[in-house]
Amino acid sequence: MNLFDLSGRVALVTGSSRGIGRSIVETFANAGAKVVVSGRNYDTCQDVAGKINDVGGAAVPIACNVSREEEVENLVTEAVKHFGEIDILVCNAATNPVYGSMLGLENAAFDKVMTTNVQSSIWLVNRIAPQMEKTGGAIILLGSIAGLTGSRNIGAYAVSKAANSQLARNYAIELGPRNIRVNAIAPGLIKTDFATVLWDGKAGEDFAARTPLGRLGEPSDIAGVAQFLASNAASFVTGQTIIADGGVLTADPF
Repeated sequence: MNLFDLSGRVALVTGSSRGIGRSIVETFANAGAKVVVSGRNYDTCQDVAGKINDVGGAAVPIACNVSREEEVENLVTEAVKHFGEIDILVCNAATNPVYGSMLGLENAAFDKVMTTNVQSSIWLVNRIAPQMEKTGGAIILLGSIAGLTGSRNIGAYAVSKAANSQLARNYAIELGPRNIRVNAIAPGLIKTDFATVLWDGKAGEDFAARTPLGRLGEPSDIAGVAQFLASNAASFVTGQTIIADGGVLTADPF
């Protein structure tokens, strides 16, 4: 038995038209899952889904802005309509409109971060978990190493990612008796468009230099962890935050 096989399962991944989310849906599809490609731009989602279908996978594009509850409801409804009950949920969509000190952080900016990065996860889990009870399921929330340390430039984002790790612990306790596992992934610095300001140029080179593995992360580095958590290989893993950062949090401070 291939413990990492996802054949016969349906996976919904938010923010999966690019970056980490795209790598996750491609990896899941390659492992046999039917995947829902979701993002704000339908055309981009359609392009990703089309490429998966072209190589023999099964994917459907559904546009969704996760900061709008009515769109989240539509996403779940349409996903179930296309593929049936959802077995794997990955809450990956996120935003970070603020770079700099939290001093003077505007209410609107903080509300946007928390709604997109945290509230949307709650909406999705609460809508999808009940249908997972029949056969069990896996829920994966995207945190960040920023949520495990202090931050002078992305503080609001860090707060939201710390919240997702706590959501994983809370939901693991509530949903464990229903055979639903809930975990989080805390990526390090990953080379995506979303994080360009952090890794482009000398800043990225310096970060890589103090990372034990000597490089920045790629989206596929996180997709592999997600496949593990979604699969039978992680059947006894729940309530955890898996750090995938190339060892940067263990680096010698001296």
